[in-house]
Amino acid sequence: MSQVIVSGLITGSLYALAALGLVLIFKTSDIVNFAQGEMAMFNTFIAYTLMTKLGMPYLLAFVLTIIFAAIMGYLVQRIVIRPLFGSPLISSMIATLGLIMILNGLAGNLFGFETKNFPKMLNKNNIVIGSISIDPNSLLIILITIGIMFVLFYYFKYAMKGLAIRAVAQDPEAAKLMGISVDKVTMSTWMMSSILSAIAGMLIAPTTFLDINMMADVHLKSFSSAVLGGFNTFLGPVAGGFILGVVENLFGRYASLEWKTVFVFALIVIMLVVKPNGIFGKEYRKKV
Repeated sequence: MSQVIVSGLITGSLYALAALGLVLIFKTSDIVNFAQGEMAMFNTFIAYTLMTKLGMPYLLAFVLTIIFAAIMGYLVQRIVIRPLFGSPLISSMIATLGLIMILNGLAGNLFGFETKNFPKMLNKNNIVIGSISIDPNSLLIILITIGIMFVLFYYFKYAMKGLAIRAVAQDPEAAKLMGISVDKVTMSTWMMSSILSAIAGMLIAPTTFLDINMMADVHLKSFSSAVLGGFNTFLGPVAGGFILGVVENLFGRYASLEWKTVFVFALIVIMLVVKPNGIFGKEYRKKV
């Protein structure tokens, strides 16, 4: 069982990373970015091209891809989302659905539709601890995820820009009165969200495969993680991701591999009926 739980934590950490990006945008813009998975996929192809076509080492390709992801987030916010400010929120969410088709088609035509093997960061033997065998790359995934979570925690709690994001997330109008540029904060969260999606994509690809549909299942699970943990809190998607990863692995191992996805989503529906705001979600009441 220990091996199954560890595998679940590894999978859950990837869900948590992707879910954090979704929550960042939602808290500052009230928008669910349905194209988050496709942005991750496209950025992962960029990393693959830098390594295989241009011969760059993994670390350099990783850093350059993060920079590219930040630029992509900036362009998406400026060109697609910003012009829709003032329109019904459903318009922005439909625009992100359109981005799915655009990025999917672009990736297929630019990089090919065939499945590719993404290089691993570490090429070392498994680490054996008692009855648990861990791939060094999987261990690195957990460490990177935990590291990013601590950085984000510090950023949102102590950094001025992080406090500005929290202020905008809590009350945009009050943040404006305090002199905070809501537009700049929104732009920065889209860039951060794109970076998180790119990191998640580059960590996921070596454990599965690289193609234009690689993030479809992960994106759905990351969205579910955010809903399960609480979409209006930064702790929620992290906890939700780890819980989801462990639960689906345990069910797949001891009950049914074919039915584990059905079970996971049924569990989420039941949880939302019992606690609509998610496990760690906060209930906000508006005074009239």
